[in-house]
This record gives sequence, structure tokens and C-alpha cells, in this order.
Amino acid sequence: MLLQLPTQKIPIQEILINKKVKLFIKREDLVHPQISGNKYWKLFFNVNNYLAKNPEKPYIITFGGAFSNHIAAVSAVGNLAGIPTLGIIRGEELKDKWLNNPTLLFAKRNGMNLKFVTREEYRHKEKLTEFLQKEFPEALIVPEGGTNEDAVNGVKMMLNDETKDFDYLCTAVGTGGTIAGILKYSEENQSVIGFKIVDDDSLQNTISELTSKKNFHLIDSSFGGYGKIKDENIRFINDFKEKYGIPLEPIYTGKMMQRIFELIDEDYFPENSRILCFHTGGLQGIEGANLLLEKQNRNLII
Repeated sequence: MLLQLPTQKIPIQEILINKKVKLFIKREDLVHPQISGNKYWKLFFNVNNYLAKNPEKPYIITFGGAFSNHIAAVSAVGNLAGIPTLGIIRGEELKDKWLNNPTLLFAKRNGMNLKFVTREEYRHKEKLTEFLQKEFPEALIVPEGGTNEDAVNGVKMMLNDETKDFDYLCTAVGTGGTIAGILKYSEENQSVIGFKIVDDDSLQNTISELTSKKNFHLIDSSFGGYGKIKDENIRFINDFKEKYGIPLEPIYTGKMMQRIFELIDEDYFPENSRILCFHTGGLQGIEGANLLLEKQNRNLII
């Protein structure tokens, strides 16, 4: 087994108490220094089950964008275990620019080979996957974001006896794997809320295909679109870190937390609700975000 269960308990921090609700955050960003947050758990069974069957010449292939937390995590797994990895990167124009991209540079330093494809090719990942599986029949091909049945089962590890005490379980939603895992293993009396950071109408169906449980709903938290960072997002993230000592990245967890604070102000949650948010990591993305913000002469994320 390559990926191990943590030897120390992942902390749950209380971050807001008012007269109506109590808000907590589970620090999954602390699960591993390089394989961050939910990515660790989404890869947990994918990688361990694969290595149990293919210990001789393992090879891992996956997909992602220029600042993908998943690409960074898979490259770190490969470096940790000495497993060759290949990242299929969206955007052929990045082929000559990866040295200036902190995420892709991190992946390369971990030994990952990068193959850049056009955005049109990337949209047809199913065909790419079929081609790659024929070319590398023994390889583990992990889908974009790591979302599959093994990932859903790995996310179960984010839940424990402590998480049973909450009325609401909240997570940011990209490809749907994390919320599906939280939902599948949640208690019947708990409500699961997914904070969508992408405008993807298929997410409802994706989640339903991964688990039969229905005690969830999705709330738009894109703030203008995936990867878009507004000045209000930067202010919230910086104020949050200053007040609570917890860093947030601007694509997933930062937007989720900002939307939750808005909902609390709007009295969305019933009085005396206990709300648990999952910090899904991805802090490596802050450096790339700041590079873009600096070019735009905007405030940076601290």
C-alpha cells in the first residue's frame, strides 16, 4: 500500500459562532504536504488497488488544466513511489509556457511527463482515454479530477464519528466525486450541500450515478465562472486568513466559504444548525493565481 491512513487525526476547527448557527471547518488540507485534501482520498483506492494488481511496471495517466490540483497531486504520488506519470494537459498553447506555470513546473519536477492537447481534443476525453488504454494497456488512467467509484469510496475517509454530529456537510464541487462520497457515507439525518464552482448542468446526474442517496442539493458559487477571481473573493480570502489563521485558495474552498458566510447572513440555515465545511486543499493554486493577479495589477492573495 502506497497511500497510508494519516497517523494524526485531521482537526475540525470552530470558526464562527453566532446566536443562530455554529460553523466548523475540517482541515483536509493538512492530510499530506504535497497530495492535498480531497485529492489524497480520491487517489487512495485508485492507486492502492492498482498497485496491488500491477506491482511490476506501474504507470499512471491522468488529465487536467494548467493549474490543476489533481495534476499536482498525481505527480506527487508518482514522485513518492517512483511511478512514471503522464499528464494530458488542456491547451496546446501551454507547450512552450510551462516553465512559467508553477503547477506544471511542480509536476515536471516530480517527474511527470506532460502532453499538451488542443481544447477540442480535450473535450473528447473519452476518445483520448480509449486511445491511451490501447497504447498503455497496463496503465492506470485516472479521469479528470480523479472522479470515479474508487474516488467516491476514498472520500469516505473524510468522514468519522465526529462528523456525525453536524446537521450540514458542505463541500466545493468541481467534477462531483467529493460530494458523491460525502453524500454516500453521510448520516440519513444530515443534509449535504455542494457549492458549484463550475456551470455544469450534468453534475446532478453525475452525483446521482455515483450514489443513490438524495439528501443533497447544489448551490452556485462560481462568482462569475470557473477560474474567475473577483476582488471581493480576494478580500474575503485575505480577511479569513487574518481572522482565523486558515489559508484558502480562490477557485474552490475560498468561494465555498464566502458563499456560506453569505447564506448565514441571509438566515438560510435554521437556528442552532451545526455546519461542517471540508477544506479540500489545493493551496498550491495560490501561487499561480497570484501570477495572474500581478499581471492585472490587482491585489494578491496572502
